[in-house]
Amino acid sequence: MIKNLLIVEDVAEAAEWLTSIAQEAFPSAKISLTQTIAGAHAKTEEQHWDMALIDLGLPDGSGLEVIRRIRNMSPDTICVVTTVLGEDAHIVAALSAGAHGYLLKGQPSSLIQRQLVQLQEGIPALSPTIARRIMEHFQRTGPIEGDTEKLTAREIDVLTLVGKGLRNADVALALGLAETTIATHIKAIYRKLGISTRAEAARHAIRLGLN
Repeated sequence: MIKNLLIVEDVAEAAEWLTSIAQEAFPSAKISLTQTIAGAHAKTEEQHWDMALIDLGLPDGSGLEVIRRIRNMSPDTICVVTTVLGEDAHIVAALSAGAHGYLLKGQPSSLIQRQLVQLQEGIPALSPTIARRIMEHFQRTGPIEGDTEKLTAREIDVLTLVGKGLRNADVALALGLAETTIATHIKAIYRKLGISTRAEAARHAIRLGLN
């Protein structure tokens, strides 16, 4: 049962809209709002949340940071992305960070409400557009045999973290390397895999099971 629900959203109209949906879905839940990553971190320190609806584009950074923090502190909290960003790289990064759902704003309120309720039954909450894109992606691309053999062990480490949406500086910190070294590894990965963007790198990481 959802008793405590956190909404991380900096646009007032969107926050009001999501609040009304959450109230309809979970009438007895206590709902709290915050607009920033810092605010979300403070609230996760204060108490446990059964569910969190998280926008990706926040004033002080990416909502991915909120998802990772909540998942580390409270693995049973249901984290759902609520955003206007539908690019593959954002989808991959959010799901890799531990999101249980990815909902695009602008869908009918009744659909989002139903999907939030179904999350309690273990049914992932995915906007129809997002679900189709995920299916099409795996229909187009099967497992890549041999690609990991092209990469060094360190390059695989870097690709894994890039696939989770980390910036070069964060990858460098995680691996204890200089940011310039990470940039060099990424160039080598791009060359070996025949890709040119972080979105493509994220897709390759998923296909290779590096998440």
